[in-house]
Amino acid sequence: MGKKNFQPEAEQSLSEILQIRRDKLTALQEAGRDPFTVTKYTATHTAADVTDRFEELEGQEVSVAGRLMSKRGMGKVSFCDLQDKSGRVQLYVRKDLIGEEEYSWFKKCDIGDIVGVKGEVFKTEKGQISVRASEVKLLAKSLRPLPEKFHGLTDRETRYRQRYVDLIVNPDVRKTFELRSKFVKYLRDFLDNRGYMEVETPVLNTISGGASARPFITHHNTLDLDMYMRIATELHLKRLIVGGLERVYEVGRIFRNEGMDPKHNPEFTTVELYEAYADFNDMMDLFEALLSGAAHDLLGTYEVDWMGEHINLAPGWPRLTMAQAVKQYVGLDFDAVSDDAEAVAMAKSVGVELAETQDPTWGNALYEVFDQKVEEQLIQPTFITMHPVDVSPLAKRSPSDPRLTERFELFICHSEMGNAFSELNDPIDQKERFQKQVEMRDKGDEEAGMMDTDYVNALEYGMPPTGGLGIGIDRCVMLLTGSDSIRDVILFPTMKPLDLEKPAPKAAAAAPAVEEKIDFSNVQIEPLFQDQVDFDTFSKSDFRAVKVKECEAVKKSKKLLKFVLDDGTGVDRVILSGIHDYYEPDELVGKTCIAITNLPPRSMMGIDSCGMLISAIHHENGEEKLHLLMVDPHIPAGAKLY
Repeated sequence: MGKKNFQPEAEQSLSEILQIRRDKLTALQEAGRDPFTVTKYTATHTAADVTDRFEELEGQEVSVAGRLMSKRGMGKVSFCDLQDKSGRVQLYVRKDLIGEEEYSWFKKCDIGDIVGVKGEVFKTEKGQISVRASEVKLLAKSLRPLPEKFHGLTDRETRYRQRYVDLIVNPDVRKTFELRSKFVKYLRDFLDNRGYMEVETPVLNTISGGASARPFITHHNTLDLDMYMRIATELHLKRLIVGGLERVYEVGRIFRNEGMDPKHNPEFTTVELYEAYADFNDMMDLFEALLSGAAHDLLGTYEVDWMGEHINLAPGWPRLTMAQAVKQYVGLDFDAVSDDAEAVAMAKSVGVELAETQDPTWGNALYEVFDQKVEEQLIQPTFITMHPVDVSPLAKRSPSDPRLTERFELFICHSEMGNAFSELNDPIDQKERFQKQVEMRDKGDEEAGMMDTDYVNALEYGMPPTGGLGIGIDRCVMLLTGSDSIRDVILFPTMKPLDLEKPAPKAAAAAPAVEEKIDFSNVQIEPLFQDQVDFDTFSKSDFRAVKVKECEAVKKSKKLLKFVLDDGTGVDRVILSGIHDYYEPDELVGKTCIAITNLPPRSMMGIDSCGMLISAIHHENGEEKLHLLMVDPHIPAGAKLY
């Protein structure tokens, strides 16, 4: 097949190469050789069996099945690479062995076709272990070509959207998901061997509960009732502890209607487990044994590289209270402070301010300093314990300090890997904390929890002292595989449909352009400034075109997006903008925007924002509308506006 067959599909409705493959299929069907009528093929061995067990299998007949990944023709002899789930093996196909007619059909096979091959295991003159084919059967026709030269897909977006191709041509991807499967099996065996029982709980709920997160809302038509897709499995699992199932766990999908970034996907997988008569210290021991054991057993080492850091997972991970961590990394001693106002002032002294929805308390001040100043510094596995009650509505208070809870989070490479409590089992305290969450929700915190009256009712029957632990399975797999993005460890990550990203098709030359009609009748704009600014003052503002390299939601913030920008200098610029109500991060990547670049850095949520992105704001019927100013992508990064 000549180069002319590799024309881009965009040039015509059906490219030449696709048409050629369909013509081959038609010929097969007309000859009574339709591969899509084959229902079964028995492979006695895998590719790995042939290569790894050569001494045992040499001279024996085997049958293998898989996808043709290469073909090298030599007249009456062809060499091919066949790939199955185990790897690759070479095929040796000769005309005189399979017959002239069959060889003629075989030569018409394309790379990507799926075949079954029967033949003798042998070694070529060059020492290549191969299968000498006596029979070749086409099992499925590939109507689309694989990526040229089989170097794999290089565009990440395409890899995520076409995972099926990614798995074919990128062997490392297959290994990632094989390890994910092994980790989940290891996890289940680990818990089963400790007397835990696996259970299933509802995905649809009448309230969102068990975590602080924005839920997805759907509607049940029969009941005419809005329902929430679960943001956690916690509250149902603890109901089972009340019921006497003393050790339970669930591996399940969780759904949170929040931003997307390298660590977050709207749907992800967790394991939550609960053990009666245990506490958070038992959960720490269990988590450490689980994750370090998985690394040792699945990888053969405690040493892993992740996000540019060398991580040692050998047991013996440090355990710091949140106050100890803040003192160690920031130099503020919250243990020496008891007054709320003093604690808030202490936080402000290092540039940490509480959100409007947060009460100005000692606990909130401590947590925000940790979140904004300490978390990014935690590289090696570290347990952070004793979290404030203010941010832990489901955890048991510490008997020694009622401001704190018996709770921990595990951090590795500044990423939270899991969360655990000594579970709150006091129904009166629990109801009061639910009520506090309701008040926060009324103030505008969409991530705050709801009142779960039935759960309080369950606690009133009595729940024993209980330890609970939630682990992010995706992040554990990221760690074990060295993956920098959660999309690399989810087979089918959430993606915006391509048809929403494509520009409107150009009108045909004969058709007149139809101008979009926009209704501006209800628009209200701010009055123009009356004070004039001299030109020299105006010219001090440095307006530049910037390219959006990365964009992600800022943790703990409902409005802020963090932009990593190319401003033409060769050094990335970070700007935070409160526009998450209007845009999702992934739809802004690649856009060309306008920014003021010479404003002094401003700390926001512990991140220095170096400039301001320009947006246009107006009101319609009393509602604020915002449009980020985006310009022609042909404008280079750093171009100055005059």
